[in-house]
Amino acid sequence: MTAPTAPPPVRPGRPGKRRARPDRARRRPTELDRVDLGVLAGSAVSALAFTWLVFTKLTEGVGWFGFVLATYVVFLGIFALVSADRVGRLTAGDRVATVVITTGAIVLLVPLLSLIGYVVVKGLPALRATFFTHDQRGVLATDKATAGGGAHALVGSLIQVGLALIMTVPLAVAVAVFLNETRSRFKRPVQIMIDAMSGLPSVVAGLFIYAVFVIPYGQSITLFGYNGFMASLALSMVMLPTITRTIEVVLRLVPNGLRESGLALGASRARVVWSVVLPTARTGMATAIVLGIARAVGETAPLLFTAFGSDVMNSNPFADPQESLPLFVWRNIRQQSEAAIQRGFAGALVLMLIVLVLFAIARFIGRERGPGSRRTRRRNEDTLEAITLAPQLGQETIVP
Repeated sequence: MTAPTAPPPVRPGRPGKRRARPDRARRRPTELDRVDLGVLAGSAVSALAFTWLVFTKLTEGVGWFGFVLATYVVFLGIFALVSADRVGRLTAGDRVATVVITTGAIVLLVPLLSLIGYVVVKGLPALRATFFTHDQRGVLATDKATAGGGAHALVGSLIQVGLALIMTVPLAVAVAVFLNETRSRFKRPVQIMIDAMSGLPSVVAGLFIYAVFVIPYGQSITLFGYNGFMASLALSMVMLPTITRTIEVVLRLVPNGLRESGLALGASRARVVWSVVLPTARTGMATAIVLGIARAVGETAPLLFTAFGSDVMNSNPFADPQESLPLFVWRNIRQQSEAAIQRGFAGALVLMLIVLVLFAIARFIGRERGPGSRRTRRRNEDTLEAITLAPQLGQETIVP
C-alpha cells in the first residue's frame, strides 16, 4: 500500500474573502474584447438617447455644443458605472482615463489634419518643378501662379538656418554639459536664463538684433545691415534654449555608472565627459539638433527685422537683403493677386513638408536607442578599456 500523501498547505488569507479562480486568464486593463466594445458602443448610444430626450422633450436645449458636451459627460458616467460593475473600479477608472485621453488626441488631430489638407489643396496646384529652380525675377502681379519659383527662398532658408546651427550647437552643448556635469554656483543663474529664453517670443529676438546691430551700425557697416547673417543671429537666439534643454535631458539619461567607472579608472572629469558621456548621448543630441532646426526654420517674425526679404537670388548672407521660405509665404499671402496668394500657399506647402521631414528624421534617429542598448554598451566597454590601457602604453586615449 502506498503511504497517504499529505494535503497541500493552505495559504493564509483573510477569512470570508473569496480567492480568484486559478483557471481565470489574466488580462491587462487596456485589453478589450467584444463585450467591452459592446459596452462602449451601448454607453455611447444610451448617452445620446438620454441627452436627446432631455434637450428636445424636457428642455429647450442650449445649442449643438452644449448637446455634444452633455452627451460626452453622460457617456463617461454610463461607461464608468457599467465598467465598474463588470471589471471592478480600478480597471474601470483606467478605461475611462483611456477614453478621455483618446478623445483629446482626436480633438487635437482633427484641426491639424484639416489645416494640412487645406494647405495641400491650396498650394498643390501652384507647385511645379520650376519652384525649386527659379526665383521671382521679372514676375508681375498679373502673371499666373506657376510663374517664377521659390529657389531664392529655399537657398536663403538653408543658409540662414545653417549659420544659426553653426553658432548655436557648440554653445548649446557647452551650456548643457555645464548644467549637467558641473557643480558650479553659477548653474542656477544660467538655468534661469535658459528657462527665460525658452519663453521668449521670437519677435523679441528679431527686435533685439535690430536694435543692437541694424539701427546703430546698419548704415555704415554692411555686415550689420539687412542680410542673412543678422537673420542667423536672431534664429540662433530662438534655437539655443530648445537645443540646450533637450541635450540637458539627454545627458541626464546617461547612467551614472559610466561616469563613475571612468573616474575610477583614473580619467579626469573632462575626459569622461568627452570620451564617455557625449558619445553615449550622441543619438539624443542629434535628435535635439533636428528639433532645433524644425523650431527655427518656420520663424517669420525675427526675419522681418533682419533679413528683410528679396525677390531675387542672393547667396551671400553677409550683404544685401535675403529671402527665406517664411518670408516668401508672408509676402505673397498679403498680396491682392490670387496668383500671388497661390504662390504663397505653394511655399507654405514646401515649408510644411520640410518640417514634417525634419520631425520624421528626429523620430528615426531617436528610435529605440539609448544607454542600455547592446551597441552602446559595447562602445562604452571599448572606451573604458582604451582609457585604462592608454596610461600604461604611454599613448593618448583613442576613443573607438
